[in-house]
Amino acid sequence: MTTKAELVFIPSAGAGHLISAVEIAKLILNRDERLCISILIMKFPMDFGIQSYIESLSSIPRLQFVDISVDEKTIGGFMSNKETFFINFIQSHKPKVKDFLNNSSFSRSNSRLAGIVLDMFCIPMIDVANEFCVPSYIFLTSSAAFLALCFHFESLKKVHHIDTSKYKHSNEELTIPGFKNPYPAKVLPTMATDQGVMYAMFFDLVTRFKETKGIMVNTFTELELLPLQSLSVPRIYPVGPVVNFKEGGHGRNSQSETESIIKWLDDQPESSVVFLCFGSMGSFEIEQINEIATALECSGHRFLWSLRRPPPKGQIGLPSNYENVEEVLPEGFIERTNGVGKVIGWAPQVAVLSHPAVGGFVSHCGWNSVLESLYFGVPIATWPLYAEQQMNAFALVKELGVGVEIRMDYFKDFEGKYEHVDIVSAKEIESGIRLLMANGDDNEIRKKAKEMKEKSNAAMKEGGSSYASLGLLIEDVISNIS
Repeated sequence: MTTKAELVFIPSAGAGHLISAVEIAKLILNRDERLCISILIMKFPMDFGIQSYIESLSSIPRLQFVDISVDEKTIGGFMSNKETFFINFIQSHKPKVKDFLNNSSFSRSNSRLAGIVLDMFCIPMIDVANEFCVPSYIFLTSSAAFLALCFHFESLKKVHHIDTSKYKHSNEELTIPGFKNPYPAKVLPTMATDQGVMYAMFFDLVTRFKETKGIMVNTFTELELLPLQSLSVPRIYPVGPVVNFKEGGHGRNSQSETESIIKWLDDQPESSVVFLCFGSMGSFEIEQINEIATALECSGHRFLWSLRRPPPKGQIGLPSNYENVEEVLPEGFIERTNGVGKVIGWAPQVAVLSHPAVGGFVSHCGWNSVLESLYFGVPIATWPLYAEQQMNAFALVKELGVGVEIRMDYFKDFEGKYEHVDIVSAKEIESGIRLLMANGDDNEIRKKAKEMKEKSNAAMKEGGSSYASLGLLIEDVISNIS
């Protein structure tokens, strides 16, 4: 019996991280029968749809899920400190990972441990990999440009001892490896300019990226050539776009709701609909909802709008569907836009973006959403909310030319720290939508998005750049047990 090489994946808690890990794991397993994979599951107490997602998956040969969640009492012990919560949460799972590796022998009788694949936030698990004398890898669900920016700021902070908080609210333009255009400081991710404990810890993680044997990045060479060329150590494997075609997780619709959305799209002309969706964390207060509604009505374009209810003020949680959307929309909006627009709750995003009626996407610019949109050749109007989304928006508009700006430097105040809530005006939104949907197929941005669709699809096929890169990674993993 041939000995199989076993990879152990440790994604961060949260459905988004898990779904991406499962998708790359399936690609690896489909590619080479010499491999098997165990995915270790960590759960937050408020378990954001992880269990329902795992249950929705049909059995995948040579893939197993192992629950390593720790008890709520342990997690409760460090929940009071928001700044150190996440790192303590990861550290608290180290004994469980060690137990799994010790007791697996290895988890299938004919396999040998060949490596541990970590989410970028699970870097402390490198210690466990070292203890078991196996190499660690990272699967990065963000872009290569983000990785380049992280390494650049890690060097500024730790090697050159520069206080990067000076760039906060600055109008300076910076030179950053991996970007061809001057980079506006005002669209830097918060972690690059904030001096808090949490962000200092983040750059401690970035320093340790270089201890791994390689980083898989959910991107492809044709999309991010410059950022990829700027990266050297450790070895980089662009393996994307890794897209989840069978959507699941928190807030998922019933089949009949999804069918009703697709049926509505079936009745719309090709490339005529603008789709608005803001990711798993995306929701707005009533004042902002009114501005969006006004913009849509004035633009005259057909629209499909995923509108979600924010979690109660001061509570950590995900948006939910409204019982009745009319209670938060301007009076008469549904009647006036009947036939032209449809307001929905949770959106089956991949199914919508892949529909020929969709001609543009107003997005929060989360990297998974960006890749999905480009995979189907849909141009993007950028409205980032948090994390590195402002950087993604800049890349889409200025570096790649596949997006238009609604507001590139928008930051959503999730914690309610500030009295003043930033409102994007109806005029800004309408202007972005008009640019996005202008001139049909003669629209330059749409042309570039369609070109990226071809390149994106080709990258994953035999002979494509990501196909080849994944092959190199697999050979490296196999060599670990040779």
